Amino acid sequence: MTIRVLVVDDQALVRTGFRMILETQADIEVVGEAADGAAALELAGRLAPDLVLMDIRMPGMDGIAATQALTSPEGGTDRSASRGQGPRVIILTTYDLDEYVFEALQAGASGFLLKDVRPEDLIHGVRVVDGGDGLLAPAVTGRLIAEFCGRTREAPVVDPDPRLALLTPREREVLELMATGLSNAEIAGAAFVSENTVKTHVARIFDKLQLRGRAQAVIAAYEAGLVTPRSAGPRGGSGTQGAFPAGSPSPAATQANQA
Repeated sequence: MTIRVLVVDDQALVRTGFRMILETQADIEVVGEAADGAAALELAGRLAPDLVLMDIRMPGMDGIAATQALTSPEGGTDRSASRGQGPRVIILTTYDLDEYVFEALQAGASGFLLKDVRPEDLIHGVRVVDGGDGLLAPAVTGRLIAEFCGRTREAPVVDPDPRLALLTPREREVLELMATGLSNAEIAGAAFVSENTVKTHVARIFDKLQLRGRAQAVIAAYEAGLVTPRSAGPRGGSGTQGAFPAGSPSPAATQANQA
């Protein structure tokens, strides 16, 4: 099935560059381009993309506001309704700043990449996020996890989110595995269940905790104290590039980080 992508950036050359890269792939189609958040919302309503590549800094409605609107229940399209959410969003930015990482993920983005990403990693990222996993630029991932680790040390959770009580023991296990950086396939192997079963658990976790995506699930697990720096390292170390690795990045991730 073809992945339908909408590219949103206020610079025409950037949009053209991403389109040229993505359209070299038979399974990816760029269905449209937008120069700001408002235009992105209008085009998403008409074109029903599966995934949006979204710049953060744009005139008018910025990428954070547009992401929040697109990933809300009301922001979904007929095509994305079957997945229980609006189109997935990968944030693209020149600025490697923590504040943007948190704002984008809290707004519902599924991933975050720097604009100087290698073409092969951009293509890989689109496929990973469309498949339901989360994605962060390797350079940003370590800082994000470090921030969560710092929060865990400085402010232990006293009153966990009461919605966690809605999760079954298996769903809680899947949430913890997600937070340590495992993909759906890796969770299936660790929990000895099928990947389709994992996808069902993930969808129920999103619904019960009112989360917009995998990235928010990672944040929720850390903030609730389900995962600590000590427990995240060993599990996350085997995560594939494109998930949320809590340990060392994969060789592919390391290459991307050095590029």
